[in-house]
Amino acid sequence: MKKIGLLSGILATSLLFAACSDDGAEGAGEIEEGKPYVAVVSKGFQHQFWQAVKKGAEEAAEEFDVSITFEGPESESQVDKQIEMLQAALDKKPDAIGFAALDSKAASPLLSEADGKDIPIIAFDSGVDSEIPLATASTDNRAAAALAADKMAEAIGEEGKIALIVHDQTSVTGTDRRDGFKEQIESKYPNIEIVDIQYGAGDHLKSTDAAKAVMQAHPDLKGIFGSNEGSAIGVVNAVNELNKKGKITIIGFDSGKQQLDAIKDGVMTGAVTQNPVGIGYETVKAAVEALDGKELDKVIDTGFYWYDKNNIDDEEIQAAVYQ
Repeated sequence: MKKIGLLSGILATSLLFAACSDDGAEGAGEIEEGKPYVAVVSKGFQHQFWQAVKKGAEEAAEEFDVSITFEGPESESQVDKQIEMLQAALDKKPDAIGFAALDSKAASPLLSEADGKDIPIIAFDSGVDSEIPLATASTDNRAAAALAADKMAEAIGEEGKIALIVHDQTSVTGTDRRDGFKEQIESKYPNIEIVDIQYGAGDHLKSTDAAKAVMQAHPDLKGIFGSNEGSAIGVVNAVNELNKKGKITIIGFDSGKQQLDAIKDGVMTGAVTQNPVGIGYETVKAAVEALDGKELDKVIDTGFYWYDKNNIDDEEIQAAVYQ
C-alpha cells in the first residue's frame, strides 16, 4: 500500500489533469504538487447535503495536509456519469479514493481495477456493496430510518395508510432507508399500512410528481416518508400544491434549508439528519490513515439525529444541519 511519504512521480503526473467540470459533471479542487492526492467521487453535487460533505472533506484535507478533488454527477440518477467520473479519477493515478456508489454493481469493475493497483478505497454515505473498500464512513441508515418510522407512527396515532418516496433502489442508502423504515412499521405497528413505495431519483421535481400521484390514488393517506433531501422536498411541494397541509404527516431525511423551513412552517413534522460534514471529514481522514498503513474500523459510524420544531434550534442539531 502507498505511504504518504512515497510521493514519486505520480503526483507530478496528476498535475496534468484539471479537477473541474466535464460534460455537465460537477467538481471542485486542485491536485497540488508535493502532497498525497485523494480523489473523492460523490453521488451528487447539487444538493446542500453534498456541499456539506465536501466542506468536511476539505477540512480534513487541510488538517492532514493532503490534496483532494471532490466531484459528483448533477443528478443522483446519473449512474453512467458517476462511473465516468470514477474512471477519470483512476486515470489521474490518485493515492487513495473516496467513493459513494450510486450503483455498486456498475462500479465493481473499476473498484477491482483500483484494488489491483493497490489504491485504497474508502466508501462513504451510501457505502459500496463490496469487500474492496477498507472502511465505510456513513450513517447507520437502517437504524435512522427505523427512528423515522417510529416518529411517523407516533404522529399518526399508530394507525392508517402511509407511503414512501425513496431516492433510489440501487444504492445502499436507498435500500437501507427504505427497508429500515418498512421493516420497523411492519414489525411494530400492525395497524399502519404501507400502500405504496415510489422512487424519485432524489430529484425534487420527480418526487413531487410521485407524491402527488400517491396522494391522488389514496385520498385517505395519512403520511409520507421522504428518504433524502430531494425526496422530502418533493413531498413538501406536493402537499402544498394539493393543499394538504395539516392533513398529511411528512417525515423527512437530511436537513437542507427547505426542510428546516418546512418544519418551522408546520408543513413537515420532522426529519432525521445525518452528520454530512463529519462524513466528508472521516472519509478523507480514513484515506490518510490507510496511506499511513494504519488499521481501519470497517464501519465508521458518523451518527444521526431526530429534529423537529421542538429541538431544531438546539446546539447539537444546529451543528449537524446544513443550510
